[in-house]
This record gives sequence, structure tokens and C-alpha cells, in this order.
Amino acid sequence: MQQPINDSKINDLIQELSQTLQPTNAAGRDYISDMLTTISKFAHESADIGDMKLINTTLKELRYSFKLFAPFRDTRKVCIFGSARTKETIPEYQMARDFAEKITQKGFLIITGAGSGIMEAGNRGAKFKSSFGVNIQLPFEQNPNPYIIDDEKLMTFKYFFNRKVVFIKESDATVLFPGGYGTHDEAFENLTLIQTGKCAPRPIILLAAEDNSYWQRWLEFVTGELLDKAFICEDDLSLFTITKDVDHAVHQIENFYRIYHSIRYFKDTTILRLNKELPDKFIEALNQEFQDITISGIIEKIKNSQIDSDRLPDKPRIAFHFDRMHYGRLMEMIRWINMFEYY
Repeated sequence: MQQPINDSKINDLIQELSQTLQPTNAAGRDYISDMLTTISKFAHESADIGDMKLINTTLKELRYSFKLFAPFRDTRKVCIFGSARTKETIPEYQMARDFAEKITQKGFLIITGAGSGIMEAGNRGAKFKSSFGVNIQLPFEQNPNPYIIDDEKLMTFKYFFNRKVVFIKESDATVLFPGGYGTHDEAFENLTLIQTGKCAPRPIILLAAEDNSYWQRWLEFVTGELLDKAFICEDDLSLFTITKDVDHAVHQIENFYRIYHSIRYFKDTTILRLNKELPDKFIEALNQEFQDITISGIIEKIKNSQIDSDRLPDKPRIAFHFDRMHYGRLMEMIRWINMFEYY
């Protein structure tokens, strides 16, 4: 919590309002109080109307997006990115449509940018009940496509940065088809967020048709310019998967959450929540294979009441002191966990 504003009257009003808005939730009252304090400090410090408009729009967009997604938080979702200029006759359009249809049959929902091209194909394949549209105001190219335009799960953002937050926050996997600057922006942002631990591990799938060398040429740049010149490390190549097969992409995403469920960091401990318990013999194998990213102690089972009792109490857990650097190796560890029955 931040220091209160240097005005006792305003501080009293903030406390009164936060208690009125959150009468039974102490943690909620603290956060409401903190947000109101931030706004009050800003009002004292700035008279710039442009700054006020930016903060106001940002809060309104995020508030509405959280409201929109809240009823669907327990259902995993996949973001689909790719060019708005991809025509229906291009193979990737049909691949995006097929992928969306097949992944929603597995119980996932789809989030697209709501525009034309690959975004249209994603919404089209997922159907109305299984997709969201996260649109952006642009002077061209970005009217909502006909497969999402009348859906209540469509919203339009003014700011790209808000839209990006929602794409990551509300999804569990990312699939990218060939595209322009925007597609690469999303690709590298997703990779950067995972590489730096700023978002939870997730599948990132780069998908194109059999005769399309788009992602292979991208990989040549990544390995030849980024890896060979030590701007990234070898492990970072484990953050993504390149494929030309829709079914393989679907399998990669579905399998990623077969045993692994979610991650939480508590002080210097990394906790992996699981959908089923791992046998002791497999835990021993994990320790041997991934001791290089364990800075002290061992990978071990823990009970949910020890340091992670806030949610999902029935999920088995393992915990270790992860170095918080080699997230590519963490992705490899998660893939190992998902294969333990075949070990």
C-alpha cells in the first residue's frame, strides 16, 4: 500500500468510500483505497486534460473487459493472431478456421482481434458461442467481421496497450499465422513476457501452410541474428513451436494442460499446480533432469496448506527454488510433466 495523500479530509473520504464499495472484503477495501489514493494524488499533481483522458479511458476499457470475461474465467482460451489481409482463398485462412473449430471442440474458447482475414477465420470456425472479439479503433482495416459483429462478447479498444493486456490476461495459449507488423508485435511480446516471467508459461504455436516458408525464414533470422549473436540463449527456442499441421497445433495446446495446471510464485518459491499427482520416482527424475534451474534445495511435493492455499485447494502441487531466468527450461519441464505416464 502507498502512503496516503497529505490531506486528512480526502483520506477520510477515501476510507469511507472504500468501505462502502467493499463492506465485507478487507483485501478488496485495501485495493480500492489504494486506487482512490492514486487518483487523488494525480488530481493534486496534474492539470493536464490529455493525461486525465488517458487514465480515464484506460480504467474504463479495463473495467469493461474484466466484466466481459469474468463469467468465462474458468474456461481456457486461445488467442489467434495473423494478417487482416489474408483472403478466404489463402490456405492459412482455412487453417485458422479449422484450428478454431477443432480447438473449441476440445473445450477451449477463441479470442481474436475481431477484424478480417485470419481474425475472421478464427471467429468463423469457433462460432458465436465460443469466441470473443477484442477490436481496436483504426482508421482502416478494423471493422468487426461478420462472425463477431453482433456478439455481446465483442468490445472495441482505443488503446493498443489495454488490448494487449486483455489478450494475455484472459488467454492460456497463443497461435500465430503469417502477418505483418502487428503479428510480429504480438509474437515478440508473447515471447518476451514468457522469457522474462511476466506472464505464466503457455503454448505459443507458429502455424502456416505446407508450402509457406514464412515461419522457417523467421526462425532463420531468430537463430542467425538473435541466437548466434547471443542476444537470446538456446533455451529460448523452447518457448515456441513451429508446425504446418492444425491437428498438431491442437494437440500441443491440449496436452500442455493435461497434467500441468497453473503456476504461482510465492517469495523465492515456484509452485506448479497439477491436475494429477506425480509418483515419487518421477519427481526424482525431474530433479536429475532440471537441477540446472534449481538454485537451492530440490523439486518436491507440497501440500496446498503450506504456502499456496489461496485457491484450487484440491490440486496436487510441486515446488522448487527456480532461478527465474531460464523460462525455456521451465517450459521443457512442463512438457516433461505432461509426459510422465509415458516415462
